[in-house]
Amino acid sequence: MATLVQQIINGLSLGSIYALIAVGYSLVYSILMFSNFAHGGFLVIGGYLCYFALNSAGMNIWIAGLGALVGAGFAAVLTERLAYKPIRERTSVTLYLLIASMGMSIVIENVFVVIAGGRFRALPPVIPTDTVNLFGGATTSALDLISLATAFVFLGGLQIFLTKTKWGLAIRAAACDLRVAGLMGVNTSKLISLVFFVAGLLAAVGGIFLSVRYTLFPQLGMITIKAFVAAVIGGLGSLPGAVVGSLILGLAEMLTAGFLSSQLRDLVVFSLLVITLIVRPSGLFGKDIREKV
Repeated sequence: MATLVQQIINGLSLGSIYALIAVGYSLVYSILMFSNFAHGGFLVIGGYLCYFALNSAGMNIWIAGLGALVGAGFAAVLTERLAYKPIRERTSVTLYLLIASMGMSIVIENVFVVIAGGRFRALPPVIPTDTVNLFGGATTSALDLISLATAFVFLGGLQIFLTKTKWGLAIRAAACDLRVAGLMGVNTSKLISLVFFVAGLLAAVGGIFLSVRYTLFPQLGMITIKAFVAAVIGGLGSLPGAVVGSLILGLAEMLTAGFLSSQLRDLVVFSLLVITLIVRPSGLFGKDIREKV
């Protein structure tokens, strides 16, 4: 029982980090109807900005973290303006955006290989990782509890932003139909930039926690493949679906590692993806996506 409780908390923690990343995938997909595979690059940008702010500039974690979030958000906006907007203005075929996002993912990864080198880096011990004793003899890491609480705060803040603000209403309208939202007076160019900024910011939060949980390296963004799987399981374009899919994936990973074998984690994750696509291609909360890429 103690092991079960421990693995459930670990799974919820990992799933909450996936959720921060998966929500970014779903946000962009709901507006532009393409999967932004450069999203992992924003996670890496956030991690490295935080690392250099802590080590080179000597900032505390709050200032370094805030700078990393804002920096990753603006990097996402810049990516959209330079790589995606020219394509959107020339064609409505979203396949080209998908291909461009793959290219941008490789570009961002190799930029950090050149700038920072390919070696693994550890963030300074600014986020507690001590063992915390729970009820029934179960234990967990302080990092897991902090990441779970932080994800709850950011996802809750996103929900309030989407439901209580004018721009949140505009994003929800554009998710239904971007063209009609533009005809109704919404500045779609600013709206798309805002969506990318929010997606990049959330990815950076995940990047900081993943850099502490594992280590920081240019290929860390590859872990967003699992967040994308979570978004697909929950339903691409659905924010509640992205969160639920992420929690399911995190629990599946940790319970598999705790009770079977850590080598089976990826097998279980991608088996869940295949089963979902066979049984319900649109995901748990998704709508019909036959015409989307």
